[in-house]
Amino acid sequence: MKKMKRLVSMLICILLVATTLVGCKKNETSAVGATTEGVTAGVPAAAPAEKFQIKLGIWPEDTLTDDVKLHEGYVKTFNEKHPNVEVIPAYYKYATDTFVSLAESGNLPTIFDTWFTEPQKLINGGFVADITDELKARGWDTAMNPSIRDMLSKDGRIYGLPRDGYALGLMLNVELFEEAGLIDANGYPQYPKTWAELAETAKTIKDKTGQAGFCLLAKDGAGGWHFSNIAWGFGATFTLEKDGKYVANVNSPEAIAAMDYVKSLKWDYDVLTADPTNEDWGTGFGALGTGTAAMYMAANDAVNQPTQVNGLPVDKLSIVPIPAGPKGQYSLSGGTPYMFSKDATPEQINAALDYLEIMGKAPVATEVAIAGMKADDQNKVNNNVPVIPRFPCWVDQKVLDAEKAVTEEYSNVDMKLYNDYFNLIKTNGNLRAEEPGSAQDLYAELTKVLQAVITDKNADIPALMKTANDNYQEMLDQKVNK
Repeated sequence: MKKMKRLVSMLICILLVATTLVGCKKNETSAVGATTEGVTAGVPAAAPAEKFQIKLGIWPEDTLTDDVKLHEGYVKTFNEKHPNVEVIPAYYKYATDTFVSLAESGNLPTIFDTWFTEPQKLINGGFVADITDELKARGWDTAMNPSIRDMLSKDGRIYGLPRDGYALGLMLNVELFEEAGLIDANGYPQYPKTWAELAETAKTIKDKTGQAGFCLLAKDGAGGWHFSNIAWGFGATFTLEKDGKYVANVNSPEAIAAMDYVKSLKWDYDVLTADPTNEDWGTGFGALGTGTAAMYMAANDAVNQPTQVNGLPVDKLSIVPIPAGPKGQYSLSGGTPYMFSKDATPEQINAALDYLEIMGKAPVATEVAIAGMKADDQNKVNNNVPVIPRFPCWVDQKVLDAEKAVTEEYSNVDMKLYNDYFNLIKTNGNLRAEEPGSAQDLYAELTKVLQAVITDKNADIPALMKTANDNYQEMLDQKVNK
């Protein structure tokens, strides 16, 4: 828990010091200077001549054809200095129900990404490689946010590095706000500031457009993940620490009040999509992007989902602050780390790290890294993905300055649609790390309650939350309180 608290404090400091919001600049940049092809200056030193392969679990899924082409350009640059290394596309979306079997069978990609809730589990399970020596040789270990490094470490050894961070906000389909007449005098959406206002805003949108005002997730653990953020605003804390052990607190009056609020969205306001028990992280973006829902809880690291993936025009997306509850306003903060298969050799790890530099995802501001950043942002522009400030994971000011400069150069949105969100997450006390203990088990239990509440108007919320509390405590005792 202390590591997560330190992470939030450090992220706030970096956001305040290193991030200045991009102005309302429209992109006028061509692809010139934004390709990785032919870039040689600054490319990491050549690998040994012995031939080997690296499998990239960070490769895009096949449907994102332009993203695949972007990576093909990265590979071309990579092979100019590493002709002996065969890069194998091996797209992998981390999932708790598939990971262990892949790891135990030796079928994990060389490099993959996961969630910030997972590294300690993967380290303790012996599933991931120690990359300390490789990072120290490059000086990357000290360029990392120390709190993030702690989350990716055990006994002073480092097992991963950050891809990016996020803070949950409220995504808006601006077209539906326009259709509902919820636009201010300056042409911007009149978004809800509190959860009570969200219910009323969603009702107005449903009445005037016929579309759902809000997309609630209740299919899998993502439902509990989102609900935890809602409940914090009602004063809930799901996991307490007592005498060095974690204690479940799922059925607190505050958490029950938050679940009562969710129940009202379904049974009093009737503003949700047709069947929230079929809504997961991906379908939520589908609903927002295709205009069947006006509001959805999501973060800065997923702006490609409603736009590139689901067709929402780039200028019709907005991210605004998470609504405040009666007991406060918090943005759930987390992120995505890169980790490496336990079977990866030092040569494979170094090659994968070189590939990250070419992508512009490493803590360096070399020519090749900046070219990778530019290629990434140009690809976003080409695919109508908002180019917005990055959530900083590095402490090297040269890297932060380079990221900021590239974002400004390729900016393709009106930042007034995002500024309130970024201003809030820089506010002291707003960012909140995921619940300690066993977050994924907590989310699973909360989702069970959501499913019951959404499908049964007479669901007994206190009883359901008591059962969830007992189940979560059992999981804590089995997995954590040893």
